[in-house]
Amino acid sequence: MSDEPVLLTDRTDGVLTLTLNRPRRKNAVNGELWTALGDALTEAGTDPRVRAVVLTGAGGDFCAGADLSPGSTRSGDAAPPHPMDRMRKINDVALRLHELPKPTVAKVDGVAVGAGWNLALGCDLVVATPRARFSQIFARRGLSLDFGGSWQLPRLVGLQQAKRLALLAEMIDADEAHRLGLVTWLVGLPELDKFVADLGRRLAAGPPVAQAQNKALLNEGADRTLRDALASEARAQVVNFATEDAPAAYTAFNEKREPEFTGQWAAG
Repeated sequence: MSDEPVLLTDRTDGVLTLTLNRPRRKNAVNGELWTALGDALTEAGTDPRVRAVVLTGAGGDFCAGADLSPGSTRSGDAAPPHPMDRMRKINDVALRLHELPKPTVAKVDGVAVGAGWNLALGCDLVVATPRARFSQIFARRGLSLDFGGSWQLPRLVGLQQAKRLALLAEMIDADEAHRLGLVTWLVGLPELDKFVADLGRRLAAGPPVAQAQNKALLNEGADRTLRDALASEARAQVVNFATEDAPAAYTAFNEKREPEFTGQWAAG
């Protein structure tokens, strides 16, 4: 066994980069990595120094999904968990990612399949290289969708295309994923690091309270009536007006400069 941590972390300029670090397994997620990823997302959600999160994989691949090899779910000498306990852990990580009050970016190179692809789709934005490949591979393994795939796919591509991806479990290339709206940007490998670093800085420079509410409003909007959405937007805007960010943006506009957002509470 390697002494290398299964999850690498780096925080630079308000951007937390989480790198899945099991390159010999194409970053397939075992029990240890599920725990580390869940803990890192929980910490990021409450750390004011973190303004945006990037998820990526080591060694030229994003993630080959859940590690189904024997012993992959064990932690130390503990007995293997019941399948429902394992699924609760996976579901918990999916919810932490979805509800994280910070913008998230998936930086995808190589394979992103099964839960690995749905991990990328759970991010707010997806940047992929032309050599990235994607598959809802579950059916080939005698399994059904997990890590939120049954919820994400119909909302992103429509019901018919979602069924095609799930039932046929095809491997699609980055161009097709981009055409379907499952990749936000296609970026050449030599430019990938610079592009994502710049994107992370731009997201981190945004107003943190307003961005958290933008994300929540959009996530919730797909399941709400217009009346519900308008009510939620009004409540969110009241919170924004109680921070220093809205006045700071107005002042910066008048002074013809970029605003500096802090998310600080200004209401007395």
